[in-house]
Amino acid sequence: MTVNPGTSLADLARAAAATRGEPAYGHDALITCDRLVRIFSTAGIEVQALQGLDLLVRKGELLALVGASGSGKSTLMNILAGLDTPTAGAARVAGHDLLAMTPKSRLAYRRHTVGFVWQQTSRNLLPYLTAAQNITLPLGLAEGHRRRSARARHTARALELLDLLGLADCADRHPHEMSGGQQQRVAIAVALANDPEVLLADEPTGELDSHTAHQIFAAFRTANEELGTTIVIVTHDQTVASEVRRTVAIRDGRTSTEVLRRSEVDETTGHERVVAREYAMLDRAGRLQLPAEYTRALGMRDRVALELEPDHIAVRPDEENS
Repeated sequence: MTVNPGTSLADLARAAAATRGEPAYGHDALITCDRLVRIFSTAGIEVQALQGLDLLVRKGELLALVGASGSGKSTLMNILAGLDTPTAGAARVAGHDLLAMTPKSRLAYRRHTVGFVWQQTSRNLLPYLTAAQNITLPLGLAEGHRRRSARARHTARALELLDLLGLADCADRHPHEMSGGQQQRVAIAVALANDPEVLLADEPTGELDSHTAHQIFAAFRTANEELGTTIVIVTHDQTVASEVRRTVAIRDGRTSTEVLRRSEVDETTGHERVVAREYAMLDRAGRLQLPAEYTRALGMRDRVALELEPDHIAVRPDEENS
């Protein structure tokens, strides 16, 4: 295999897999992040916001991303939204290579492939437009013309989305005439206007009370179930995170743990309940982030002892450091 200067590790990994006849990493995923790196440089100081992050999101998923401030969540969202470019690695969304896009193709990507909902409602809606007009605006920008037939179709689309999200009576209201929760649901409708394959939301309930936050999440669930839109939500709200089937935690620029939830019927009562199971994430380089509370409980630091058993790997504190 010939290696050209500037070839990334992700490219080498894909080429090696192709040589062995193996499917490429994330070949069947709608969103693929492969050893993603993002480095920011300020005044000669480099900060690694993402440190080889791996993530796969399947078509139709409703996924929550959680993590402490500075963990890399917002950096990842900006990359997926086409607002930022990775330093290294690979990122693909719905067939689009996010490292290879031109400014023109990046603009088209943001208009057609992804929708975005910000935490601040003021960033989502234009105050001088009604709810319906806010929704028709991206439709007109994407099509590039304003024929009467197009305007009628755009208005019909806006009313359809408002009705879907329980906002039919808000069509002619301006943002200041709506509650915070109504504004954020209109923002979701705006993000869905051009029928994107992926909807991204960065702390969409951060400024709302718990009751209103529940309404916002219900709107996301409706969009996911009724329209089939793949949705990724960054949130600090554990109530929201616990309502999705899959929650991925990011720590120090890498995926660290993942919680999967499934429904099962209790054999004794016959009632349905949700069972959650947490997993540590093993990345493509074989790295494993152990939960901090586990390592603190056992006094683990610097190095650990590994033992390969027939059906598992034992991870133990280094006795010489204990």
